Amino acid sequence: MSKPNARTIFALVAVALLVFVAAVGAVVALAVRDADKPEPTITAYSHGKSVTVEPFMYCNVQMEDCRVLPKDGESLLPIELACTDGKDCHTGSFTDLDVPAGYPLQLSLPRDIAENPWVAEAYYELPDGTIMPKRLSHRDYDAGTVAVTIPSAPRLPLIGVEFQLPILARDTTTGEEGYIPHAAWSIRTSS
Repeated sequence: MSKPNARTIFALVAVALLVFVAAVGAVVALAVRDADKPEPTITAYSHGKSVTVEPFMYCNVQMEDCRVLPKDGESLLPIELACTDGKDCHTGSFTDLDVPAGYPLQLSLPRDIAENPWVAEAYYELPDGTIMPKRLSHRDYDAGTVAVTIPSAPRLPLIGVEFQLPILARDTTTGEEGYIPHAAWSIRTSS
C-alpha cells in the first residue's frame, strides 16, 4: 500500500474543514432562528441628548404572551395582565429625558411601530399646575412616518409622553368598546 501524497492529505483536510464550517453554520442558523425577537425600542432626543426607550408594557394583540408588564399599580388598564409561562417577562419602567420648556421632543420609531396604527399622549403642565393631555396619532402623519416631533412651549412645558399601539377591546360586563394599548413606551420629561 502506498503512502498518501501531499495533495491527497490537503484535499482530505480541506473537506474536513468544509464539513466543520458547514456544521457550525447550521448550528448558528438554528440558534438565531429560534431566538426570541427583542421588543422594539424608540429613540427619544431633545436638547442634545438621546435615550433608548424600552417598552413600559408589551403584549401581543390578543393581550396574551406579555413580555413586559408595568409595575404594580402603574397600569391604568381595566384588565389584569399576566406573563406567559416560559417567557422571559420583566417589569417595564418610565424612561427619563430632560426636555427644557420650549424645546421639542423628537421620537425615532422603528418600522415595527411606524407601520402600525399608533397614538401618543403628550402631557403638558399649564401655568396653574393643571395637566393637559394632547393626543397625536398615526393619522396626523404620512403612512410609515418614522420620525415624530412633539412640541413644547416656554409657557407650556411638556412633562411626559406615552406612545401606544392600541387595539379595540370590549368590556365583557358592560359590552362597551374602546381602545386599550397592547404595547406602550413611556417617557418622563422635566424642565
